[in-house]
Amino acid sequence: MKTNLLFSLAILSVIGCKQNTPPIQEAPVKFQHDVTSGAKPWTGETFETTEDDFTFAIISDLNGGEREGVYATAVVQLNMLDPTFVLSVGDLIDGGTEDTLQLKKEWDSFDERTAKLNMPFFHLGGNHDLTNPVMREFWKNRFGPRYYHFVYENVLFLMMDSEDYEEKRMLEIYNARAKALKIIDGEIEGKYEDSEYYHMPERRIGGMSKAQLDYFTKVLKDNPDVKWTFVLMHKPLWMREDEKGLGPLENVLADREYTVINGHFHSFSNQMRKGHSYTILGTTGGSQNPQDSMAFDHVSLVRMAKKPVITHLKMEGILNELGKVPLRD
Repeated sequence: MKTNLLFSLAILSVIGCKQNTPPIQEAPVKFQHDVTSGAKPWTGETFETTEDDFTFAIISDLNGGEREGVYATAVVQLNMLDPTFVLSVGDLIDGGTEDTLQLKKEWDSFDERTAKLNMPFFHLGGNHDLTNPVMREFWKNRFGPRYYHFVYENVLFLMMDSEDYEEKRMLEIYNARAKALKIIDGEIEGKYEDSEYYHMPERRIGGMSKAQLDYFTKVLKDNPDVKWTFVLMHKPLWMREDEKGLGPLENVLADREYTVINGHFHSFSNQMRKGHSYTILGTTGGSQNPQDSMAFDHVSLVRMAKKPVITHLKMEGILNELGKVPLRD
């Protein structure tokens, strides 16, 4: 009798638990319509259920003759596009000086505009940002390392310094550049095309130290299984064919998926090199050659899914709800 009573209580307890269990909630219907039969005026009803990708943006050269208001407009447009973060490829200030007060003024101006972004921004130095040892030290104190890497969502980013020379060579380039600028400004006689600076290979394609090569070689070896690798720099180190160019690092990159992006030329171009995409960006406020049809202001969006989908958006086509370019009214 006692056993039967205990069994009955157990059954009632189970029933009670089931009655108290909240009902299973069905997922809300995302797509609803009232077309119940026949043909439908849409192509399918299978929609993306989850987003396993992310999007980041890249800006190009501001300087080498910055045009007022362009970068401020780009900041507003980037907030409209809402990428996860924004990268740069250098030439963020006019630079080219050893006056630390002037450098602070220029960096304050850039950083004040950049602070209006609603997402993180990653600095990268160009020849205008890292012209001499004083500017190199200023960068270190303000932004830290000149070259670095990070991983986001199993995607590796190599942020390179294409102005990575020994101090003696850096000063030779700096002094030759200063003289060339005086020729351009008419302060001294001569032709810019005949100047020492004009014929220096570093003027166009930069250089990289062995220390930087060793650093990124180790980074690549430490991150062998990332989904994709992006290599960003200011000057096209990949055009330099000696040991100070990108070649040795390209050998380490050879067995992985990667994309290379740089600026400096103020003219957009893309090519396939060694089976990979290499892009030179246009400008995001820097000077332009009016005769060059590929010299335009743009921001680049990269949607990182199974592989990158890169879209370059001309700033003149990124319009607000009024159909206008923001801040250019």
